Amino acid sequence: MRTSYFYSLIFALFASVSIAAAAAPATISETSKAPLVIETAAIPEHSKLDLNDADAATLQKELSGVGAAKAKAIVAYRETNGPFASVDELLEVKGIGKAILDRNREKLEVN
Repeated sequence: MRTSYFYSLIFALFASVSIAAAAAPATISETSKAPLVIETAAIPEHSKLDLNDADAATLQKELSGVGAAKAKAIVAYRETNGPFASVDELLEVKGIGKAILDRNREKLEVN
């Protein structure tokens, strides 16, 4: 008797859940209308910033830990001493230390 009562309760529960699910109005959320592909910037991942061509604004924007003053110092050093021979020469610029160079080494190149 108890098992039949238990099965009857389970049946009633499942029946009411399925009826409620079928009777619920279908809603389309705004997230389902979102585009499947998100466009990214057109900058290739392998492109590096050339220390000898970049202006102060680009250096400030692209390099981690480099603000306006350090970016201007890099450009001033380049104008005074000529083009950079290597990325490591960036350590000669006042305000640029090993930590900043190591953070940005993969982003930089010298042509």
